[in-house]
Order: sequence, then structure tokens, then C-alpha cells
Amino acid sequence: MGKYTRSPSHAGSWYEKDGDTLTKQIEQWMAEALVEPNIPVRAIIAPHAGYRYCGHVMAHAYKQIDPTQVSRVFLLGPSHHVYTQQCILSWADAYRTPLGDIPIDKEVTAHLQSTGMFDNMDQETDEAEHSLELHLPYIFHALRSRDFSLVPIMVGTLSAGSEEAYGKILGPYLDDPCNFFVISSDFCHWGSRFRYTPYDPAQGPIWKFIEYMDRKGMEAIETTDASVFRSYIQKTRNTICGRHPIGVFLNMLRHSRSKHKIEFKYYDQSSQCETKGDSSVSYAAAVATPLS
Repeated sequence: MGKYTRSPSHAGSWYEKDGDTLTKQIEQWMAEALVEPNIPVRAIIAPHAGYRYCGHVMAHAYKQIDPTQVSRVFLLGPSHHVYTQQCILSWADAYRTPLGDIPIDKEVTAHLQSTGMFDNMDQETDEAEHSLELHLPYIFHALRSRDFSLVPIMVGTLSAGSEEAYGKILGPYLDDPCNFFVISSDFCHWGSRFRYTPYDPAQGPIWKFIEYMDRKGMEAIETTDASVFRSYIQKTRNTICGRHPIGVFLNMLRHSRSKHKIEFKYYDQSSQCETKGDSSVSYAAAVATPLS
């Protein structure tokens, strides 16, 4: 497997390419985000769309991170371009961002590879995917005072059994407070261009129905029970693109020694749908904290 530094292929389109401008944007969103002091956050769920749509939502998750403990970040995101029924590892040496390079943790990557459960992504696949890349500037900014490494994992279309198998492999890493987990997911993609247009007028305008449905999904995730969330997806078919990374994470919680709770902190939509010709994508920020 050839070595390479993954380029920030979506910089200049999905987010700012200039490092100083990007830093100022992130700092402004972080300053405006709410934070609860002294919460030992171990993982976050946050979106991966263009920053003009969801950068402010991401801040509500990233502002909760205490960088003093973290030396390794596991980043799990869905695959948008390649169909696979596995999880895929990057064999890059580093991921480049406009703010600086983030080294890949070769030791953990090799250990995960040794399980036989992970495939490898080539450079083209790596650089085409945005669900991982959109988190990198925020990760770099949040941990800029630390030396840390990254374990990027692209999560394919997994069965319930596969989600549990990966959760069992990754769960023990959650017991080490030096490890931090970022779960990348947008919420409902509503509109004819997404081929998803359910609507119940009893909930009010379309955008209110979308929020109602998303919040039911957030409630399912907050149970920390993977089967509850999977049943919700099967019932609603809600187009939550990171449903499999979320499913893996919920199974991780089950297979770690420590117990955790998940709380959603913020929710927004790219626009408010009023007619069937409209479309929107929803975004939510959540944190996972240990139960004392």
C-alpha cells in the first residue's frame, strides 16, 4: 500500500482554503456556541456539510472537548462514493488541512487491520470522501495545543451484526481517556432530489415535520441502544447518512467497560421547507459523557 499525504480536496469549495480565514470562522462559531463546564466529553456526533450550512452546529459539539486529555482521535464517517459492506482504513501518512497536517496513527491502524475486518481505501477514494475531511479543521483547531494522531475510519453499509462486530473491536478503545471519538453524520435529507418526501400535516409545516422526525431519531440515539435506533431507521427510513457510524458507536458503548450517556445539544436545518418543491438537510450536535 503506497504512502501519501491526503490533500484537503474540499477546501476552497465546502470550506475556506485560507488558514487564517478558516481559523477566524471557527473561532467565531466557537465563541457563539454554548458550553457546559467540567463535562468530561469522550465523543461527539456532528455534521459534515459545507461550513456555511453547518459550521455553527459543529461548534456546539467541538466546544465541549477538553483537549488536555486527548492524544488520539478516532474519526468515523459514512462512505458517499464507494459501496462497501465493511469499514475501510486510510493508509495515508497524514491528513493535510489548511491549518496544518494531522498524522495518522500507524500503530492503531495496523492493529485494526490485523483483525481481518477492515479493508484499505486507495488515495482516490480517500480524497473523494467529504464526511471525514469536513471534521479535520475543527479537530485540528480543538486540539491545536496537543500532539495527537488520527484514526480515520470510513464506515460502509453495515448489517446489524457487522455494526456490533465493529463495536466490539472499537469499544475497548473508549475505556482509554486519551482516545476521543468523532462520529460524522448529517440528519434528514428531505426533498425530491433526495427521493425522500414524507410529510404529516398534523406536525405543522414541512420543516416542523422534519424536525419532529429528526428529534425522534435523536431520542432513539440518546437511549444508547443500537437496536432502538435501527428500529427507528427501519420504521421512518429517515435519510440520516451517518446511521451506520452511529450504529457502530452505539455498539461500542455496549462493549466498553465504562457506561456513557448521549445528549444532543443543538439542531438546525439548511433551510425551512414549506412546499414539496423545497429541500433541506438537517444537522445536529451531540456529546457522549461517562456516567459517574
